[in-house]
Amino acid sequence: MSATPETLESVLDGAFDRMGQARESFAPRLVLREVGTITTVSTGIATVAGLPGAGYEELLEFPGGVFGIAFNVDEHEIGVVLLGDYAHLHAGDEVKRTGRVMDVAVGEGLLGRVIDPLGRPLDGKGPVASTESLPIERPAAQIMGRAPVTVPLQTGLKVIDALIPIGRGQRELILGDRQTGKTAIAIDTILNQRGKDMLCVYCVIGQRASAVAKAVAVLSEKGAMEYTVVVVTEGNDPPGLEYIAPYAATSIAEHFMEAGRDVLIVYDDLTQHARAYRELSLLLRRPPGREAFPGDIFYIHSRLLERATHLSEERGGGSLTALPIIETEAQNISAYIPTNLISITDGQIYLSPELFELGVLPAVDVGKSVSRVGGKAQRNAYRAVAGDLKLAYAQFEELETFARFGARLDEDTRKTIEHGRRIRACLNQPEYSPVAVPAQIAILLTLTAKLFDTVPLNQMKAAEQAVLEAAQDIPAEIVARFETADKLSDEDRQSIIDLATKALEPFQPEGKS
Repeated sequence: MSATPETLESVLDGAFDRMGQARESFAPRLVLREVGTITTVSTGIATVAGLPGAGYEELLEFPGGVFGIAFNVDEHEIGVVLLGDYAHLHAGDEVKRTGRVMDVAVGEGLLGRVIDPLGRPLDGKGPVASTESLPIERPAAQIMGRAPVTVPLQTGLKVIDALIPIGRGQRELILGDRQTGKTAIAIDTILNQRGKDMLCVYCVIGQRASAVAKAVAVLSEKGAMEYTVVVVTEGNDPPGLEYIAPYAATSIAEHFMEAGRDVLIVYDDLTQHARAYRELSLLLRRPPGREAFPGDIFYIHSRLLERATHLSEERGGGSLTALPIIETEAQNISAYIPTNLISITDGQIYLSPELFELGVLPAVDVGKSVSRVGGKAQRNAYRAVAGDLKLAYAQFEELETFARFGARLDEDTRKTIEHGRRIRACLNQPEYSPVAVPAQIAILLTLTAKLFDTVPLNQMKAAEQAVLEAAQDIPAEIVARFETADKLSDEDRQSIIDLATKALEPFQPEGKS
């Protein structure tokens, strides 16, 4: 059916009427937007003019999708820390306010992923699946919202679990010279959380790409990436990214903690973080202090580490355990950054280059290491078998120094030294081979009962392995008591000692079996 001219005319008239009504009802909306301009661009920073309403730590948008954080908010200009590739930025380019602070994606979708502090994937597995985000800077939990540290965090390392125990919600510093095994302790601890309902966040700050690739490969190979998020900044990344990395990683961990989960976070390492902040501060003309660090260098680490805690049951009962790593120079643990972090944390694990060179691995110096909280969280079974171990080891180290001078030793001194050598041999442990709780208790009980003292030193490795295998036969009801607050009964101790004695029979000298 064809339309008549009258019909077309009426349709057109109606359309024109509607357009006229729409035109009359339209009211243009004027939106005020502050747009500034770049005045200078330097290594990792820019100065911006023309944003009088910008606030401290506000996120600013630069051309090319680069973001920056307002750091110095002065009367006439803003010092901005850049968070991406700034090579294409020039003086005169436009800068826009976003009206928000820096945030990071959080949630279950991050588990098993390798990301940068902005939440961008670095593992080639596609975009990160996340619908939630949290600001990278968040206030720490209030004191009344916290609970005491009562549950141990097992690292799988005998020397730490026995002598320098760590609790869930504690902050334990790992420090030592370069190449002494600091990262290895952290990786071993992450590997040991498999099957323990503990999530891990591994924050890598300014490390070599090859070292990062090796760590991620080990975590993947051992099946630890299933419960781990890796947040990475490499050595060639802008200092701004290195600065925000630990805060972003902590927000990711806090999301899990506030959901009632137990989380472990490793900062590897905060020396690089402090250097990145020093670089930014000097570029922004902030006044330098000791070792050219700015005056608030203590505050940037204290506000980070105070976020690690054990929440009360009313807040879900989750925990965040922090293992910050610090690199010392020439064993100087009284330098500026190490002393700052020793005073912030709840203890430290010191790795000695001398022990490393002697082949004592992990190279933990028991005399300079301490845990100010974890001993209260240590299981009674552990405390019973490891209570006198630290004292015996300290006595051995002191006597060993005298023995080097060739002094004539009485029988008791000689026995103490021989016992100490067995302790040192038992605390040795290869990389990436954490030891389970029942096996650790069997080894420690065998040590305190001095059953290893008659084993020749060159056979200690095989003897220890025999006890580890025998530990698999410990009755299930005794193993169940290891995980509770119950003390080991005399019968329990004797049954374990009997297993160890039988396992060590082939290693006894002639006439002593």
